[in-house]
Parts: sequence; C-alpha cells; structure tokens
Amino acid sequence: MPRVSTDQLAARRQHILDGARRCFAAHGYEGATVRRLEQSTGLSRGAIFHYFRDKDALFLALAEQDARRMADVVAEQGLVQVMRDLLETARDEGTDGVVETDGASDRSWLGTRLEVSRRLRTDPDFRERWQAHSAELTAATRERLERQAAAGALRDDVPVPVLAQYLELVLEGLVSHLAMGLPADALDGVLDLVEQSVRTLRR
Repeated sequence: MPRVSTDQLAARRQHILDGARRCFAAHGYEGATVRRLEQSTGLSRGAIFHYFRDKDALFLALAEQDARRMADVVAEQGLVQVMRDLLETARDEGTDGVVETDGASDRSWLGTRLEVSRRLRTDPDFRERWQAHSAELTAATRERLERQAAAGALRDDVPVPVLAQYLELVLEGLVSHLAMGLPADALDGVLDLVEQSVRTLRR
C-alpha cells in the first residue's frame, strides 16, 4: 500500500480547512452540519474527522489559522490593515452578516472572524480555549507598535499597551458593525482617522 507523504497530508488538511471556511461563513457554526461540511469539502465525514477530532476542533483549527495569518499582516502592515482587509472582504461579498469567503485567499477572514466573535459571546468553553490563541494577534500588534515607537513614528504620550488595546477594541467594533450588516461606505475615513490617531502627534 503506497505511503501518503507529509505534503499530501498537509494538502488534504488544508483542503478540509478551506471547505470548512466556506461552510462556516455561509451557515454559521450551528448551521454547518456534518452533511454541509461534506458537501463543502467534497469529502466524507470519515475523511474529515480523520484529521480533526470533531466539528469544534475543526472550527478552532480554522480560527487559529486565520488568526496566524492576521498576525502576519499585523507584523508587516499593522492592525489597521487587517481592518481594511476585513472591510474589503465585506464589500466584495456584500455581507449581510453571513459571508461566503474564498478559501484560496490568504485574507478571507471575515466569515470566520464574525463567527468567532459570536461564539465568544455565547460559548464560555470556546471563550476559554480561544484566549490562548488570541494572544498571538495581541503580541504581534504590540511588537509592531513598539517598533514604530522606536522609529519615532508613534505618538509618545500614550503607552504602547493602551494603544494596542485601543486598536483591538476598534477591530471588535468593526467586526460587530459588519456582523449587523450596517453600512460600510464611510468606514475608510474612520480607519484613516484611527491610523492617524496612533501616529506621532504634529507639533
């Protein structure tokens, strides 16, 4: 019997995650039944749950992957860029709180992020498990702000931890706004203002 290579296993796992992302985005966590996951991935439940213990483990793995991708963008371009990417995705999809995302995109996080936010409010067990994984995004945000501060590009009258928390609160507010299907037309200007508010103050 031929052995399956590590690359093949990783590719199959990613295929499942991409299909699950589409399913969770379209139907939410509760609506993403095993049958729908099978349809979205094109695989049987046995194949899906060979890689992931259960639906909860699958969703958490997906959320972790998207959080790591977001952290990479934060490290390179900042948390405001993550917000701009979320806003662009919402416009592309015409979101009304349910987002069908393209699993092939590295920045198709909106559907997952909306569902993470909902579960954080309604599922204490998920909230406890998620705290450890959300720390990566927080760390990336603080590290970038500290680099900007060292370069003189960041305002120096507010501590970095406060600025980091401020940006994270804006992110949560943006996600909630998009989840409710509220108009997003003026939000580019809002994000410009947010970005300007953490930069070096003009004398």
